[in-house]
Amino acid sequence: MQDNNQEIFPIVDEEGRVVGSATRGECHSGSKLLHPVVHLHVFNSRGEVYLQKRPEWKDIQPGKWDTSVGGHIDYGETPEQALVREVREELGITDFVPERVGQYIFDGRREREFVYVHRTTYDGPVRPSAEELDGGRFWTLDEIRSAIGQNILTPNFESEFQKFFL
Repeated sequence: MQDNNQEIFPIVDEEGRVVGSATRGECHSGSKLLHPVVHLHVFNSRGEVYLQKRPEWKDIQPGKWDTSVGGHIDYGETPEQALVREVREELGITDFVPERVGQYIFDGRREREFVYVHRTTYDGPVRPSAEELDGGRFWTLDEIRSAIGQNILTPNFESEFQKFFL
């Protein structure tokens, strides 16, 4: 399995306004074309956070633990539509209430993302996609703190989680 490098993403300005489009391959080539993504941090009622394990075939950060849900916004899609789609595809969750907690620009080694950050509290079943993920589990805040800087978590998750939740 691999990512579709021909998938079309919107290109946005620093305010999140769509100014063009490009392929996934172009956005992840080191071009630093700013493209929007949605993130959802799924907390349970005990305060633990669900993290997904990225598969080894991913083109960015393979094998690392990452945000509960993270996905690109498709061209022509709103952040809210993308969030509902990604949560359903990645974790099989359809009955959640998202709360937007912020947005920021992530400048990685190979890409730049305009990130819409959300959180939810959810105690129902989580069914990680066998096609998109290598599973996942709930982590305590102490486990996350201990893993930061150990090359276990994605750098994007580490900086985002510290900024919004620690």
